[in-house]
Amino acid sequence: MPIEISFELSDADLAHFRTMMQNVIAKSSHADEQEVIRKARALVLEMEQAELPEFVRTRMTSLALLIDAVQDAEWQVPEEEKQAIILSLAYFSEPEDVVPDHIPGLGYIDDAIMIELVLQDLSLDLKAYREFCSFRATEEARRGDNAKVDRESWLEGTRTQLRASMRRNRKSAKPRLLSRIM
Repeated sequence: MPIEISFELSDADLAHFRTMMQNVIAKSSHADEQEVIRKARALVLEMEQAELPEFVRTRMTSLALLIDAVQDAEWQVPEEEKQAIILSLAYFSEPEDVVPDHIPGLGYIDDAIMIELVLQDLSLDLKAYREFCSFRATEEARRGDNAKVDRESWLEGTRTQLRASMRRNRKSAKPRLLSRIM
């Protein structure tokens, strides 16, 4: 019979995770971008094959989407935003975990907490990318055989609109984790 356990992280707990992220950023500031992405994607694949609790699985899916966003040539992530995503992914390429991943049910809890913090920080980026992917799929289906005609124009228009909206929303949002520790 499954049980549900919930917990709340205090400001001190969150400070601990921010410190962990700071340490990773300090070590990763000159890390190879492709290596960080490769290791983060490897963690996602490892997590997909593991028996994960649902709270970890849903966050892992969003982490995979962030990796996709940074690698999507049509989304064209601006360099500053790309670096924020890469720095956040650097944590997941670290071999040392607070809770070893092989412990059933709990092994990915520290990863899930950090993913949640990163997702809160990059939620607007993720939302804009999801909207872009949805628009792209809908527009390609609608256009059918004419999809190649003026494709870059409609992609550029959508990218511009979504990023402008994301930046407006970001101005009214709480300070980002990465902006506080970089």
